[in-house]
Amino acid sequence: MHTSESSRASEGKGVGLGLALVSALAFGGSGVAAKPLIEAGLDPLHVVWLRVAGAALVMLPLAVRHRALLRSRPALLAGFGLLGVAGVQAFYFASISRIPVGVALLVEYLAPALVLGWVRFVQRRPVTRAAALGVVLAVGGLACVVEVWSGLSFDALGLLLALGAACCQVGYFVLSDQGSDSGEVPDPLGVIAYGLLVGTAVLTVVARPWTMDFSVLAQRADMNGTPVAAGLLLGWIVLIATVLAYVTGVVSVRRLSPAIAGVVACLEAVVATVLAWVLLGEHLSAPQIVGGAVVLLGAFIAQSSTPAKGSLEPVATGGAESRLSTRENAA
Repeated sequence: MHTSESSRASEGKGVGLGLALVSALAFGGSGVAAKPLIEAGLDPLHVVWLRVAGAALVMLPLAVRHRALLRSRPALLAGFGLLGVAGVQAFYFASISRIPVGVALLVEYLAPALVLGWVRFVQRRPVTRAAALGVVLAVGGLACVVEVWSGLSFDALGLLLALGAACCQVGYFVLSDQGSDSGEVPDPLGVIAYGLLVGTAVLTVVARPWTMDFSVLAQRADMNGTPVAAGLLLGWIVLIATVLAYVTGVVSVRRLSPAIAGVVACLEAVVATVLAWVLLGEHLSAPQIVGGAVVLLGAFIAQSSTPAKGSLEPVATGGAESRLSTRENAA
């Protein structure tokens, strides 16, 4: 009996790991698919709106199923929609219109380090030496990625926009911690569905999609010299890089621990950088590649070193897209 249970647990972890890899791969391809659309003439905010609104429509049945969340966790839904969906993605897509996809995503991986800064200097709570080391590594690695010795080789506004995406993640992490000590964690699929709906509402006001040039979607976008149907790229962004990525991310965390899922999530930046290199011709130098590895290492150390009990362990964690995870209920 014990052997059978152990076998099932091992199989469950294997499935969870596979789903986490699928999620990281799916999330990592969003920027590569979005950038040709932006370069074809769509405003970054319009691409974000199309992505969020399309995903919200697909996940609408889940919103109906979990409609009780509107009464029980309205602040959480508003925070995830405003920061984790609209804010992160708007800043990220705006940043990749000015700087390479891989650089933008690596800047965004400062979020775990920034969360610890909030814990230490705003909440005035102590952090471990390992966490402090993670922050130092992440910042040092980022200095290599942006090549500070050459006076910042990338567009300064693009870097600030990527940093804005990281700050939006921090804001949602902090918001998610409010009231989490009760142990009553809402179903993350419901949070995703309503977050997408809230994000769509916010982005509709900000992006004004009625001013969009929809004819671009019927044309072909240039992907480093290769023409690709714009509609195909949009379908990938909505169905694969959003719906599939979120759902597989949630299910994987239910089979793995948040810490392990967080490690796998770091592959998102690697996937995005490699895809941008191959498909968009966005090459990074050797120091930038080394710096990117250091950023990911620092982000992982900073995230895994945050105290588990009563800490900023959010319902949404990790990556450019704020994928959702769950907290283990206290016994």
